[in-house]
Amino acid sequence: MNYKGYIGFVVFFFGLLAQAQKVTATVDSLKKKIGSEFEIALKTEVRQKDKVVFPKGKTFGSLEVLASYPVDTIKKNDRWELIKKYGVTQFDSGTYTLPKLPVKINQNMVYSNPLQIEVANVKVDTLKQKMYDIKSITPSENQFSIPWFWLSLVLLIIALLAIYIGLRKKSNREEKTIPLTPLKPIEKAAQLLMDLDAQSLVERGEIKYFYSQLTTIVRTYIEEEIEVPAMERTTSELIHTLQEVVQQKRLQLSAATLQNLERVLRQADLVKFAKEQPMLSEVEADKTQIANAIVTIHEALPEPTEVTNELDAWNAHQRELARQKQEKKRREQRILYGSLIGIGCFALIMGIVISIFGYQNVKDVVLGNPTRELYEGTWVKSEYGDPNVELETPEVLTRVENEQLPKNTYAVIKAMRMFSSGSLHDPLYVNVATNYYKSPAAKPDTTAPQIDYDKVLEGITKSWETEGARNILYKSDGEFEIADGIKGTRVHGTMTVENKENGATHRRYYEIILFNQNGGLQQVAVSFEEGDPYGKKILRRILSSIKLQIFNLNG
Repeated sequence: MNYKGYIGFVVFFFGLLAQAQKVTATVDSLKKKIGSEFEIALKTEVRQKDKVVFPKGKTFGSLEVLASYPVDTIKKNDRWELIKKYGVTQFDSGTYTLPKLPVKINQNMVYSNPLQIEVANVKVDTLKQKMYDIKSITPSENQFSIPWFWLSLVLLIIALLAIYIGLRKKSNREEKTIPLTPLKPIEKAAQLLMDLDAQSLVERGEIKYFYSQLTTIVRTYIEEEIEVPAMERTTSELIHTLQEVVQQKRLQLSAATLQNLERVLRQADLVKFAKEQPMLSEVEADKTQIANAIVTIHEALPEPTEVTNELDAWNAHQRELARQKQEKKRREQRILYGSLIGIGCFALIMGIVISIFGYQNVKDVVLGNPTRELYEGTWVKSEYGDPNVELETPEVLTRVENEQLPKNTYAVIKAMRMFSSGSLHDPLYVNVATNYYKSPAAKPDTTAPQIDYDKVLEGITKSWETEGARNILYKSDGEFEIADGIKGTRVHGTMTVENKENGATHRRYYEIILFNQNGGLQQVAVSFEEGDPYGKKILRRILSSIKLQIFNLNG
């Protein structure tokens, strides 16, 4: 056999297989702005049975992974094309390289091709871009009502089922338990004999069990009535003990009664241990003998003494304590069942209320919603700055000194006035500012200097970073026009704000409106928790109320 040829064929085959296992990396755009998401796609073709593991991680080189999307599968003849997409970004401008990414195919590690992408600074175009209002959040009808209704219904059914099972078990226990007030031994024995009759054990052929119950009844009676250990003694020992009690004159019992009792007990021993099968007439006679023996022993007891009366009184007291304890237990059970029914009814009512009014409304009423309270409360209309910015806000704005702006900002700003309410850690933050910019020329007819919006936004974000803001993403939507016809520029985005005391973070949405007039800048900024519908409503009302006073360049 030509082994060299065979080995050469195997090497050639696996060489082809290795070539077929190729991973290609592509990107939706080679250049984007800071904070924008680059969509990276890894593609490979494999057989149906191949096992493929795509890379995982929070970073790919210098790029931060924002999202890892599900794998798309496309069938191509006898092979499958797998496409794995990632969303990556970078918050500093520059040129970055997406490194070779490892993809494990079966036992082989295959690497993708590297990519080079460029992250550019944000440039705000205030002339060409058309402005569109942000659409409000439109929740679907009864978004949470159906799940909450069915959950409430399930909870109600579980509660009622638990109550039913508890009551059923309690009823069964009460049926099998001896009455709360203990009976006298003779009464107890008579009751047990009647219960034994009611079971019809003899008719069903359960003779052995019948004799076991019969002897237990008479032994229990003897032990409780005469106070001798009858349960653990043999028949001979028990009869001997009863003879001693008779000799001590504690019991006036004839020899014939003892003989009849002994005969029945020995008959029971033969049935239980020797598997003897007596006739039905004998069984009935033995039952009658036991009943007569119990009655005879009861009648043979001496008259109770004073000590016995005191003992009976003590026993009666114990029975009363037991009754009170049982009654307390019943009250606790009633409270428990009532609580379960109350919980079930509450769950049902909440389900109905949520299905009618909606989850968000019920949540706001029960837990409270600060931004909803601000939106539905009394608003304040006032003027801020010079030249003033007039607008409506839920709370009056107060004068603040902004000390966090970059130092080079004051090289171009002549005067600044800032007003705000709340902070980035509060449910709602509103800020209004007016800035006079220095003009390079002194002539009145000189055109006012152009304002660098990137510098303005940099100053705002720098001040926000001192309050714990991170990953500030923004996008310009072009022009924003107020009712007076004055046009400005709108910038919006999101950021993560960290509480420096406890390290907790939350996402916030913000919008900034900039008005550039005669060398001056008027700005309005609003921020609230991301996804807060009432924050959106407050924002729209504030923006729709803006009125501006025109800058005087020589003022």
